[in-house]
Amino acid sequence: MKPREEMIRDLVRQWFAKADLDMGLAEHIVGEATLFIAATGFHCQQAAEKYLKAFLVHHQLEFPKTHDLGDLLDLVERVDVGLAAELKSITFLNPYGVDFRYPSDLPSMTVEEAHRALELARKVQTAVQSRIGK
Repeated sequence: MKPREEMIRDLVRQWFAKADLDMGLAEHIVGEATLFIAATGFHCQQAAEKYLKAFLVHHQLEFPKTHDLGDLLDLVERVDVGLAAELKSITFLNPYGVDFRYPSDLPSMTVEEAHRALELARKVQTAVQSRIGK
């Protein structure tokens, strides 16, 4: 059986791998300026969520099954007040994770909004990686 520390590192890597997939897809969509630009918001929210969950796993903090980035930042604040404050603006992504999943809910996402979403997701990626490594 693996030591606990190694199991935690493996789980953090798994969260990062899942987040990196969402980031890669969002970057591809924005880079291609495709008709699917509205999907960028969803994948950016998902990436940000998964990077935060990797951070929480690293610090062995349990978290509920939630897509609310504000709730996750409240948990992050328990171990890193500065990180939580630095990332407060990412709650802009919240609606894209759940609220805009059905046709009647999906507003058109502008290219500018897609770029902002990508910028926010990258901000989470960079901040979490700088604190716990990859």
